[in-house]
Amino acid sequence: MKKKIDTKRLGQAFRRVRAASFCVAATLSVPLAAQAATLPPQSDATLIAHGAYLARAGDCIACHTAQSGKPFAGGLKFDTPIGAIYSTNITPDRNTGIGSWTFAQFDRAVRAGVRPNGDTLYPAMPYPSYARLSDDDMHALYAYFTQGVAPVHQTNRAVDIVWPLSMRWPLGIWRYLFAPDPAAFNSKHYADPVVARGAYLVQGLGHCGACHTPRAVTMQERALSDLDGSEFLAGGAAIDGWVPLSLHSNPRTGIGSWSEADIVRFLKAGRTQHSAAFGGMTDVVQHSMQHMNDADLTAIARYLKTLPSTDPNEKPYVYNDTAARALRTGDATTPGAAVYRDNCTACHRSDGRGYTRVFPALGGNPVVQGKDVTSLIHVLLTGNTLEGTKTAPSSFTMPAFGWRLNDQEVADVTNFVRNSWGNTGSTVSAADVAKVRKTVTVHAPEMPPAAALSH
Repeated sequence: MKKKIDTKRLGQAFRRVRAASFCVAATLSVPLAAQAATLPPQSDATLIAHGAYLARAGDCIACHTAQSGKPFAGGLKFDTPIGAIYSTNITPDRNTGIGSWTFAQFDRAVRAGVRPNGDTLYPAMPYPSYARLSDDDMHALYAYFTQGVAPVHQTNRAVDIVWPLSMRWPLGIWRYLFAPDPAAFNSKHYADPVVARGAYLVQGLGHCGACHTPRAVTMQERALSDLDGSEFLAGGAAIDGWVPLSLHSNPRTGIGSWSEADIVRFLKAGRTQHSAAFGGMTDVVQHSMQHMNDADLTAIARYLKTLPSTDPNEKPYVYNDTAARALRTGDATTPGAAVYRDNCTACHRSDGRGYTRVFPALGGNPVVQGKDVTSLIHVLLTGNTLEGTKTAPSSFTMPAFGWRLNDQEVADVTNFVRNSWGNTGSTVSAADVAKVRKTVTVHAPEMPPAAALSH
């Protein structure tokens, strides 16, 4: 029987280039800088160290490290509607990795998506973005992956896709149609050199569009840069139940109210007074962004602030204290108010402002006001942990509520936070909650043994 391809799910699978890091538990056992410092004298330690930095910026470890696996040895599983694919070994092992690759072969794989044997790589490898990388950066990456990474003998795993769907030649057609030819990034489009640097990082190595840009039915990103149109970084579809937000200056549903400093702080710590990282973005901060220098993070922030709002009718957020006053006086008659009072006020407070960089504010939060409520429902059902970083070492966990709140209660409290403290949002139904609940796993908290409770 011919298997029908679900294009929506396939698109989600291709967008997992960032979200795959959500499943990665392994981290480098030796810091990258330390690895570079132990290289033999004949190697170019400066070039390799730069390549290590670029590998961090590109979050290469996220996709090329399996759970509990050796760094960059591959084996991470990507589920697609037609079967599973697995990331490859990119350590310098000569038999199972890339140790025998020439620079030209490495360059063609990264920037053009073509393996040494001529096969086209699956677009889970974001080569349409990497096509913008400079020759100098490619040489640094090659130096790092061939001389600065420990070789691991681990055979690449074949795809679990039945023939004829496993044939790769159609990918060559897709690459020809939608992947640009490798060409150096042109900074002349941006008058400010800091903005140009940010554009280079966001559009290229950071491949932010892989998640934050909507895709066509043929799975390609609708725009690969701001020069291609306003859909670039305008927000993507749900990945593993989390919705990548718009990175444009929309005042309510984007980052229009965020300053450059706010964006830098978010990328370094995963938290600001506006919001907190969730889903795959948590691991992007963990494995990549927090390790970048302030100059590059500032460049990214300044570039993002040049992206205009995609909705000229979206009004700026203005705080309203009606809900806060009602909660403080014991009035919980609004649907969802009682659920919020009993479950949420301890952390997010009756005024919806939370505690700065600890528990995120709900008032004015773009996740709360977004058109797609999947992320908000997801976090209510399953909870989420805000992991500590170098600049914000404490971790904070929101517990799951899906085990004890039914679909209507979750819908009510979702509507309450989406329309309190000045927020505006469409109505969520119990059916909407049920739809998300089917896609996530909700665990009840573990209870201590009865004997322990008696002591």
